[in-house]
Amino acid sequence: MNNFKILALSSVMSLGFAIPASAADDATVAISDLTWTGGKAISHIIEAVIDGPLGSEAVVVEGLSDGSIISAGMDKGDGSADVFADLWMPNRKSIWDKYVDGANTVGHNIPYPGTQNIYVPTYMKDRVSSIEDLKNPEVAAMFDKDGNGKGEYWPGDAGWKSTRMWQVKFKSYGLDDLWEAEVLPDAAFKGQLKTAIAREKPILFYYWTPEWVHAAYDITPVKEPARTDGCEKVAYDEEDWLEVSSFACVSKEAQIYVTYSKSLEKRNPAAAKFLSQISLDPAVVNGWILKIGRDKMDPRDVAEEWVANNKETVDKWIK
Repeated sequence: MNNFKILALSSVMSLGFAIPASAADDATVAISDLTWTGGKAISHIIEAVIDGPLGSEAVVVEGLSDGSIISAGMDKGDGSADVFADLWMPNRKSIWDKYVDGANTVGHNIPYPGTQNIYVPTYMKDRVSSIEDLKNPEVAAMFDKDGNGKGEYWPGDAGWKSTRMWQVKFKSYGLDDLWEAEVLPDAAFKGQLKTAIAREKPILFYYWTPEWVHAAYDITPVKEPARTDGCEKVAYDEEDWLEVSSFACVSKEAQIYVTYSKSLEKRNPAAAKFLSQISLDPAVVNGWILKIGRDKMDPRDVAEEWVANNKETVDKWIK
C-alpha cells in the first residue's frame, strides 16, 4: 500500500469515521497499533503477509491501541478496526466474553503461550525473592524514589489490563501501605530499567514473555503464592475495580491470540482465513521483538524481511 493511502486511512480513523461496508472491493484490513513491542511486531507481520503473499491490502492504523475501541470496531465490522494482533487472555476476558463467546462477531487463531510476573534485577534477589520480602518496610524503603515513605513499582502502561491486575495484587497481598504503583509508558519504563541496571539500583517491575528485556538483562521473578480455588476474583472493567477485585496468587500462563472481525469473512475472505490460521512460535516472536525493541529496527522492515525469508511458514498460514 502506498504512503498516501496509509496516511489517508489513518486520517479517516483518527477522525472516528468508519470505512463503509460498500468498500468491500478495496478490502483494506485495519490492524491494531499496540504499544508493546510484541504487539507491534505481530501487527506488522500481519500487514506484510496481507500486502505481500496474500495479494491484498492492509494497514497498521496509527494510534489504534485502545482495546475497547479495537474490539468495538471488530464487532461493528465496518472496517474501522479489523485485527487485535496480540490479545492476552485472561487479561482481556471482558472482550472475549462480550465479542468472541457472546456476540460471536470476533474470530481468533490458535494462541501462543506467555508468562506474567513481577521482577527484580538478579543482583537484588538476595533481598527480594518472594512477596513476603516486599512486606518488610526496610525493603520497601530501598525502592522509595520520591521520599514519601513508599516503594515504587511499575505495573505497566496506563491502558493495559495488567496495570490494574498488579494494583489489585498488591492490595490483595497487603502491600498498599508500603508500595505504590508508578504507571508509565512502556518506553519510558524501559529507559528507567536500563539506567537502574547500569547503576545496580533497586527496581521492581512487571514483565512478560516473550519480550527482549529477558535477553538484554539478567532479571529474576519474585515468587508469588501458588494458585488455589478462589484466589483470583477480578472485575477490571467495573468503576470500583480496585475495591471489588482480589488476586492473591501467581498468574496462570497467558494464552495470546490474534483476533479479527468476522465481517472479514465476507469483506476479505482470504484475509479472514489467514488470520484464523496464523500460528505464532514464541521464540520467533521474541526474535522480532529483539530486532525492533533492542536493535531499534523499523517494525515494517523486520516484518517484510522475515516474510520474504520464511515462505514455507507463510504458505501454511495462507493456504
